[in-house]
Amino acid sequence: MDKSAMLKVSGLQAWYGESHILHGVDIEVRQGEVVTLLGRNGAGKTTTIKSIMGMVAEREGSISFNGHETINWPSNRIAKAGIAICPEERGIFSSLNVEENLLLPPTVQPGGLSVEEIFTLFPNLKERITSQGTKLSGGEQQMLAIGRILRTGARLLLLDEPTEGLAPVIIQQISRTISRLKEAGFTILLVEQNFRFAATVADRYYVMEGGKVIDEIDNAHLEQHVDKLNEYLGV
Repeated sequence: MDKSAMLKVSGLQAWYGESHILHGVDIEVRQGEVVTLLGRNGAGKTTTIKSIMGMVAEREGSISFNGHETINWPSNRIAKAGIAICPEERGIFSSLNVEENLLLPPTVQPGGLSVEEIFTLFPNLKERITSQGTKLSGGEQQMLAIGRILRTGARLLLLDEPTEGLAPVIIQQISRTISRLKEAGFTILLVEQNFRFAATVADRYYVMEGGKVIDEIDNAHLEQHVDKLNEYLGV
């Protein structure tokens, strides 16, 4: 494993009660990279990023962020260290409008985007600034969920299935946004089943199956592995 990695996960095991979900996951993410966890439903992708965020109570192994071992840290300490998660369910507060949702999370470090900068990334949100969270379309809710964590100052973003259920035109907008975030210096770990979308933004891929990483593919070699990926993902 690369000693200069921003995030290093080694031998990660995780359980939900009696269910043993992760069986020794090893991944690393270097500063400024977009790395994707690919795999079918139930492969352990979401559990991996929730474990990194401290949201899974029972876990063993090593999770190192900027050289600090975080496996025993609570979620709030991990967030303050500079990691933010955008969950699959988005977590938009229906009683709050767009601006209130954006302003809700605390700033954990300097360097977060201002509300105006977020509106530059997502012009749709500026147009809907006074709309309640539940009045937004699925795509707008996803933009809001991503925008909200950009305010915090976190430098490592964990994005869980950001394109699920979205129209192709919105998926293209999410792709452009992730590319711009990468250019701005953010590091991103992306959970995704749609590897054709992932291919537009990712540097590397880890393929997960049965709670383990079974393959690692560099984006430069993606084309020669398409058949194998289709087999892994059951496409």
